[in-house]
Amino acid sequence: MGKDRLAAFSDGVIAILITIMVLELKVPHGADWAALRGLGPALLSYVLSFVYLAIYWNNHHHLIHTVERVDGLILWANSHLLFWLSLIPAATAWMGDNFLASLPTAIYGITLLMPAIAYYLLQMAIMHKQGTQSLLAQALGTDLKGKISPVLYFAAIGLAYVSPWLSIAIYALVAVMWLVPDRRIEHVLGEN
Repeated sequence: MGKDRLAAFSDGVIAILITIMVLELKVPHGADWAALRGLGPALLSYVLSFVYLAIYWNNHHHLIHTVERVDGLILWANSHLLFWLSLIPAATAWMGDNFLASLPTAIYGITLLMPAIAYYLLQMAIMHKQGTQSLLAQALGTDLKGKISPVLYFAAIGLAYVSPWLSIAIYALVAVMWLVPDRRIEHVLGEN
């Protein structure tokens, strides 16, 4: 199978997830700053999750450019990634409604950790299909950000029971690390 259907399906799922998240934002009850301030936690959770989904969409787009053909393993690995991403709206809403509560903050971290693991497994499935000399294998190199991110997620999940603010700051730090465009695949493909 060609990669276009996989990319189109994944794009559609991520677009739907973003739509679901924005629909969870409620209109303020009132016309003053105090009413708007009450939306702060939900809005902060939404922004962080939107950034995460945008990062996954961006990196998935580049990742799929390295694929020539997909097989069943790649399809299932991609579906596994989309499953974990599909939980982000629920975790976002729960954390936004219970801002700075330990359990929702920890569950949010687990919901960020699992797509990171699934993305790694998708990369492995692609390299399994294409070989260790593939464009993706060349592009990944040591994958420092990919190795540091799960460690930070684990730390933040544990810290959610000590300091939810610190936990959320670590989630934001990981997002900032990935906001800086990862140009490794572009360089291997010869894109600018």
